[in-house]
Amino acid sequence: QVQLVESGGGLVQAGGSLRLSCAASGNIFSILNMGWYRQAPGNQRELVAIINRGDTTNYADSVKGRFTISRDNAKNTVYLQMNSLKPEDTAVYYCYSLIIRDRAYDYWGQGTQVTVSS
Repeated sequence: QVQLVESGGGLVQAGGSLRLSCAASGNIFSILNMGWYRQAPGNQRELVAIINRGDTTNYADSVKGRFTISRDNAKNTVYLQMNSLKPEDTAVYYCYSLIIRDRAYDYWGQGTQVTVSS
């Protein structure tokens, strides 16, 4: 089976920065997409950023210019550098990956809390 393990969440002040990481392990033939979603209390889970194997990226409009997603294919790891954080960025952030074993499967991490204080 495949596991996604997130790290790097925490509490920061508005305007500060955090760097999230997510490492995939297990029976992996190839990782296609890796990304981050977030869910705040009372809200639906929303896409934050996603990156494909060719390093093409897509960002939510609310984070463009502030967040940067990247990946290290040798380490099966995706990163989310979050700068100029705002209180509205407060949410549980979930790592996502589309991974090929015999075929493509969706995998999710357990989530890491990001809290931005004002």
